[in-house]
Amino acid sequence: MTTHIPTLNISQFINGSPTQKTEFAKNLGKSFEEIGFAVLSGHPISLEKQQNAYRVINDFFQLPVEAKKKYEVAGIGGARGYTGFGKEHAKDSKVGDLKEFFHIGIDLPKGHPQETHPDFPPNVSVKELPEFDPTLKDLWKDLYQLSQHVLSAIAIHLDLPANWFHQYTEFGNHVLRPIHYPPLTGNETPKAIRAGAHEDINLITLLIGASNPGLQAKNRKGEWVSITAKPSEIVINAGDMLQRLTNRQFVSTTHQVVNPEHKTGAKSETRFSVPFFVHPISEMNLEALPQCVSASNPVKDPPILAGDFLNQRLREIGLK
Repeated sequence: MTTHIPTLNISQFINGSPTQKTEFAKNLGKSFEEIGFAVLSGHPISLEKQQNAYRVINDFFQLPVEAKKKYEVAGIGGARGYTGFGKEHAKDSKVGDLKEFFHIGIDLPKGHPQETHPDFPPNVSVKELPEFDPTLKDLWKDLYQLSQHVLSAIAIHLDLPANWFHQYTEFGNHVLRPIHYPPLTGNETPKAIRAGAHEDINLITLLIGASNPGLQAKNRKGEWVSITAKPSEIVINAGDMLQRLTNRQFVSTTHQVVNPEHKTGAKSETRFSVPFFVHPISEMNLEALPQCVSASNPVKDPPILAGDFLNQRLREIGLK
């Protein structure tokens, strides 16, 4: 089943008039309230830059397993570097996902107070591929800048100052995650799929690669619906942290990546996607905003610091 996920032209917010900015914020807010997802067109990240990123990502995942394992860092919950095939699982599942991935995080300025914080380990450099680090760090910066426009629109919709999220996200623990879903062999663990049903932990996610089939979201009727976008477009969705802040006014929608349909004698295809997870600083209190609380809509989730919530969820999905 497919469903209509609104496509919003973010250039109207970045370069538009005050009226256009307000209209974009209204439409984005409505989409996050009703569906939890939207598709962005008109953003400044070129298709060529996205394709170049996929080229270096493919080069990395084609390395021998032993070469990739050199970039797996023990004891940090997969926060940086490589995480091997099948290690992550959905919160309520013990079956590992049919994927492997790599994490690139923020490069904090020298001397920044959080430089030695355990939640901010240093990035891992891939020695075999000279283009890997600069290409993906450049994409990280572009997606961070785009995320700030999205958060500004969300703030406006919530009657907050346009820059309200900036104080919490300027040095947030944002993570770029290139994901590789290898071709299926037919010998997978029963019930294992490429990404089990889950909700994202963070504030918002920006996803490159939803033009490939497989991504599904669960609608309010409990039906799984397919989400696709044009190759140049970026899918965005609300995460659990934003859902808590808005007292569930915004929906952190359950989603999954299903296995391709098997055809006799046919080999399934490799699939890549690149989500960018926008996290606030660890000290941000995920307490329901006053404007999202009323007598008819009392507080639904207790306050918790973003860092504590993140570590709790990482334990639930098997990374810590």
